[in-house]
Amino acid sequence: MKQNISLNNLEQFFPQNFTLEKKAQAQTLFLKKLALKSHDFYKGKIMTLPKAGIWGYNWLNVWYTPGVSAISQAIKKEPSFSFDFSNRGNYVAVVSDSTRVLGDGDCGPSGGLGVMEGKAMLMKYLGGVDATALCIDSRDKDKKHSAKKIIDFVKMVEPSFGAINLEDISQPNCYEVLDTLREECSIPVWHDDAQGTGCVTLAGLINALKVANKKIEDVKIVFLGSGAANTTIASLIMQAGGDAKNMILFDSKGSLNKERKDLKEKTAYYKKWELCCSTNPDMIESIEEACKGADVLIALSKPGPNTVKAEWIKSMNKDSIVFVCANPIPEIYPYAAKEAGALIVATGRGDFPNQVNNSLGFPGILKGALMVRAKKISDKMAIKAAYAIAEVAQEEGLDQDRIMPTMENVAVFAKVAAAVSKCAIDEGLARINIEEETVYKKTLEDIMQTRNILDELYGKAFIKEPPQEMIDTCLNEVIQELETIS
Repeated sequence: MKQNISLNNLEQFFPQNFTLEKKAQAQTLFLKKLALKSHDFYKGKIMTLPKAGIWGYNWLNVWYTPGVSAISQAIKKEPSFSFDFSNRGNYVAVVSDSTRVLGDGDCGPSGGLGVMEGKAMLMKYLGGVDATALCIDSRDKDKKHSAKKIIDFVKMVEPSFGAINLEDISQPNCYEVLDTLREECSIPVWHDDAQGTGCVTLAGLINALKVANKKIEDVKIVFLGSGAANTTIASLIMQAGGDAKNMILFDSKGSLNKERKDLKEKTAYYKKWELCCSTNPDMIESIEEACKGADVLIALSKPGPNTVKAEWIKSMNKDSIVFVCANPIPEIYPYAAKEAGALIVATGRGDFPNQVNNSLGFPGILKGALMVRAKKISDKMAIKAAYAIAEVAQEEGLDQDRIMPTMENVAVFAKVAAAVSKCAIDEGLARINIEEETVYKKTLEDIMQTRNILDELYGKAFIKEPPQEMIDTCLNEVIQELETIS
């Protein structure tokens, strides 16, 4: 049963008699099985290689001792030279304590390595940015996860990197870690689960509203889940013109509102309390009631497929917009949301239409910030990135199943980098000024260099093709498992 190694048209791998639900289940199960086997086959997915040549053994004396002493002395006299004489200016640390890994929760300190290495892989392939996974143990002497330990760690490694990407840190620590480090570090500290998800979700919403012919300032929006992602999404939507009075957020205990004394009394949840005070003026308490007449539902909660009910969507306004972005399985499968009446459905997955995924944002955002040596990545920079992403999709042509550009469009990452770098300069956050066009061209050049290097590694079999037998085995196992389920 030979399949295309590119895994294109994944839905066609499975028997025609599979229902839409069973095909969706099959895709998820197949990708998980193949991930296990392929990660074991390659022993991970990241390695390091020199980017400078060694044409003779005396070059080792240039790159290391005694020649490298000149580099140490130069950086000692002028620390900013670390960006010129090392890889620091294009180097990101992907830092996580693995306490909230995708939809899998606390996976132990090493449990996030697969995700963090994946993040590093995407940064290089999509943005031409080098990155290293740094999974840490954030537990204190009482075995409790400590925000202070993460903060201290990042401050300690800051001299080696041009930016820090925080990832999969559970709340409430995620808020304190990000806000503290954004103020106290001299390089950008970016929480991709928060600002990154906020950026791409705003981009998707901008275009979904265009397709649905609705305005951001008028729509009623319901948020299911109030973690780092949705609280930041709500904030960015407000800054982009959304009306807080038309928004209602829900966490595991109910709606956010002024009566949530549990949040008011816990200072660590200050972000959520701010939203309690600004949203849901009618004090609506149930998700069922909130969805009645709503225009938009944005869910980043627990994996589905039955977390979001079809009945909620049926009660929404005409031409409703539903974003169900839990990983690895959306809160409701797209076909079911459409059957319930949604005009536009988006998920975080690339094997369904309308992928609203951080991967469209963070490579270009970090590239743009690095190129102008930004001090931080502001919300305005994230919003500019969102509009840049939305504009690329608009150029490609919008419809109900196409509100976001695809990751195959290399230009999106270069346009995001250019937009972010200009915004950093305009806000006074950049240490060096570079023209937008220069950032755009350099980003494209670095991305294509990465692709060309990989092509060379493929061509000479330094990176071996995955065995066809491995792909077929995963596929056959999935089909057999699901054929036994009625």
